Amino acid sequence: MKRDKGADDEKEKSTYLGFDLSTQKLKAVQLNNKLEILVTAEVQFDSDLPEFRTQGGANAGSRKNEYFVQPVMWVKALDIVMDRLVMEGADLSTVMAIGGSAQQHGSLYWSRHGIETLKNLDPDKFLHLQIDDSAFVLTRTPIWMDGSTENQCLEMETAIGGPQEMVTITGSKCYPRFTGPQIRKVYQQRTHAYEDSKRISLVSSFLASLFIGDVASIDYADASGMNLFDINTKTWSKACLNACAPDLEERLGTAVPTNSCLGNICEFFVQRFGMPPECRVAAFTGDNPSALSGMLVEKDWLVMSLGTSDTLMMNLEQPPHLEQGHVLCHPTEQDQYMGLLCFRNGSLVRDAMKRAEAQNSWETFSALLDSTPRGNYGNMALHFNTMEIIPQAKGVLRWNKTHSAASPDAVKGVLKFTSPEAEIRALIEGQMLHKRAIASDMGFHFGGETKIIATGGASVNKSILQVISDVFNAPVYIQKASEAALLGAAYRAKYCEYLAQSQEDTKATNEDSNIQSYHDFILPFIPNHVELVCEPSKDSADIYTPMLDRYRAMANVLQQNK
Repeated sequence: MKRDKGADDEKEKSTYLGFDLSTQKLKAVQLNNKLEILVTAEVQFDSDLPEFRTQGGANAGSRKNEYFVQPVMWVKALDIVMDRLVMEGADLSTVMAIGGSAQQHGSLYWSRHGIETLKNLDPDKFLHLQIDDSAFVLTRTPIWMDGSTENQCLEMETAIGGPQEMVTITGSKCYPRFTGPQIRKVYQQRTHAYEDSKRISLVSSFLASLFIGDVASIDYADASGMNLFDINTKTWSKACLNACAPDLEERLGTAVPTNSCLGNICEFFVQRFGMPPECRVAAFTGDNPSALSGMLVEKDWLVMSLGTSDTLMMNLEQPPHLEQGHVLCHPTEQDQYMGLLCFRNGSLVRDAMKRAEAQNSWETFSALLDSTPRGNYGNMALHFNTMEIIPQAKGVLRWNKTHSAASPDAVKGVLKFTSPEAEIRALIEGQMLHKRAIASDMGFHFGGETKIIATGGASVNKSILQVISDVFNAPVYIQKASEAALLGAAYRAKYCEYLAQSQEDTKATNEDSNIQSYHDFILPFIPNHVELVCEPSKDSADIYTPMLDRYRAMANVLQQNK
């Protein structure tokens, strides 16, 4: 059967836009139909928009732990990044779909005037001259860095029956940076502003709103980071809403699956940038779920980000009730969940050890780590220099091969090991045993198919990655492309177009189309998106399985004596 060459050519020219509104910048990428990068552009808030006086993309409030942003800064950033895309040579007339990612937990409060303006944007004027301060009832809105809502967290948890009930419903206990407690604080301290707000957006749905010319729906995955959304029923929890603020559901609107298409792009972008009116807008989501979709994480894969704080992300079939972890609705698999675990004692502890024991050289650090055998002659250490999240413990504990929980000096251990190499290996093995134990508690099942994707600053250190591979008894991969959240936004845009097209084809033919999953649809475009860097040694399981039990005993001792 002869193919329609004209239609094929048109399809080949299709492109997709992804946006990522992170704490410090707004970045955009245009991908071609094969999901290859064509153009990127970005706006750094501190340097490109100095009039907003941000430091690290945020403004400090007048009270302790308060941080905010003026939403107009983000609107102005979108004006600039769109112009920069064009200046970099992006042909926006070929864009068939748009997807987005944004920092999680920030909230914006629309005025009636703002919503009307959003629906009637003038393509002859910049967005920020229309969506100005008058579009919001609060011109300074809290972001994820704000930790000033501890009282509101306590009130919300008390109202619904305690932290464990909050975990069961929403996937996380109440956190000061989460959106629910922030909304409650606005309701309590700025009551008139709350009452005047017609709709409340997350940062992700706010950015999507600018593209569709109406208040965009919040997606399931980002809704899961609010302490308001029931991750089991995929609806707003009445109990949590009532514990937060009155008449809240009408302000939040109905949440939608993260795989949803919100509609077509609004006339403003058609007229101003020549974008096609049939360009679809996918639901925008938070940066962590978007990163998961950008890495194409499969069922048995664990993502380990090695940064200031270390983070684990994983697919979960069932939500565990782990009080100190986060469970979000999965961004691309409708009936699954994503687990998120943070570890405070990450790179800063490794850096301190490098300075103390390796002449402040990563090369020396790696050489010392490699020179010591797996298992470290029974020397183990936990380094919780700051209060760890799971377990809630602080301090340093070193055990040599003679120590156990029953030892009379188990709490004290030894003051120091006899060599720098023993110190370094004990630190890295201890950090990775810690992560493996907590991931197991989270509900991740380790087995023959387990694979690790390492990202973040320390993922360039092959010696550390080899320890990860050995402790987890799993191969370790690194991603070939960086900025997974940004790429995930653009991938989801292409998938949104595919879903919409499949649904249209089904209606036209009255035949059920065999719709591919997100993973199966995207993977052929980027088959080699990860690169194998380490494989476990043959004796890894024999060495580290008993050490896992010993780690738990040490953690228990440290926690009981915090």
